[in-house]
Amino acid sequence: MTGFSLELQAQVPDSLKLKSDTARVDTSIRTDSSFTIQQVDTVLRIRNLNPYITLSTDSTLDYELMINKDVSKYYWFLRNSPPGVQINRKTGILHLKAEKALFLNGRLKYDQEYKINLGVQNLDNPSDKIDTSITVMFYNTEIIPSKIKPAVNNILYVDEGDSINFKIQCEDGNFPIEKIIMTSNYPIKPLTPITKCGDDFKWSPPFGFVKSTDKDKQRAVILNFIGSNKFNVRDTAVVQIFVKENINYPQKVLEYEEIRRNIRNYSNQLKATFMTLDKKVRSTKGTRNSFDLTSAASSLGGTVFSSLPTDGQKTAGKILPSVGVAMVPVKESVAPNKTAEQNSATLVRNSIKRLEYLLQNNTLVGDKDPEILTKTQKLRDELKAMQVALIEVPLVEVGDSPEELDKYFNNKKVNKKYRMKKS
Repeated sequence: MTGFSLELQAQVPDSLKLKSDTARVDTSIRTDSSFTIQQVDTVLRIRNLNPYITLSTDSTLDYELMINKDVSKYYWFLRNSPPGVQINRKTGILHLKAEKALFLNGRLKYDQEYKINLGVQNLDNPSDKIDTSITVMFYNTEIIPSKIKPAVNNILYVDEGDSINFKIQCEDGNFPIEKIIMTSNYPIKPLTPITKCGDDFKWSPPFGFVKSTDKDKQRAVILNFIGSNKFNVRDTAVVQIFVKENINYPQKVLEYEEIRRNIRNYSNQLKATFMTLDKKVRSTKGTRNSFDLTSAASSLGGTVFSSLPTDGQKTAGKILPSVGVAMVPVKESVAPNKTAEQNSATLVRNSIKRLEYLLQNNTLVGDKDPEILTKTQKLRDELKAMQVALIEVPLVEVGDSPEELDKYFNNKKVNKKYRMKKS
């Protein structure tokens, strides 16, 4: 409820007040002739200018100001009157109506004194007048609660690693909010404490805040800002923040580079193992070729000696083929086929080629590749599967430099030996 008070109190010079007071006293002069002369009230004055009136909002007050003379010969006026305050110039009826719309649009304000100059003037005699003032003050009797008004909508969206910042504002009523406490459904710690109106809420959701079990890869954080005044009357504002899962690119790039480094180290170890296996296969093959050439030479020599004329030469020709035949088991005993080594070398070589293809096919496109998680996981899974597949192959420690290993691995003669042949 809104009301206003009207204090009608004249402010006139002391000399005028004295004359007025004297005029109000009826005096009688007695003479010896025993008759009475009544003194005439000649000083202009307002007879009812001292009331204090209180009315509720949207009420209307019509208050008739009265003077001690014929009102038809005077006119009334107001100066600096606020909206809703008027006076009838002829009758002196003061009209007040404090409409609530005047307060809503800001033309009138509560608890503010409006000093209005009031005057009454004689139409014929300019010196016959009164200039005084009245005070009007409007006040509000309604209980207006104070409210918390965050400077954002009640629903916000933010990604992990990003920051959110808004001010906690208050809409003051009759009793302003003196303290604020904040609660949330998850334990979060804002950068600055929230204790009073005007504080800023600053928070950055850390990476990993959204768990894999959260629906739609987002988590709803409900903030309750509870404000109270000196009478512990509370008001609560709720802000809901949806935190979406985001990629911690600096950390994920480090993880990606780490798995690439592990793959390169493992690839160099495989290249050293391949070089060792390939050299064993080549050495065995050279020994077997030597035996084959010796056996073939013995058989050919026997044929040649058998055609010679002497008996000794013919005898040697009969012996030499037997020597060539005897060298076959010796060859198998001294230099058996390295089938396991050959197969292991082929398997290791194929694994190295696969690792090189994986590294090339899963290269990052910039520092914020949206597929970084998929590519990292792909490399990790392939490396683990390859290590399991080659668990039976004894790996060799890397002794040579990576450049020397690459040179041997990419040698044309070596590639030709392991190249798939056309049928």
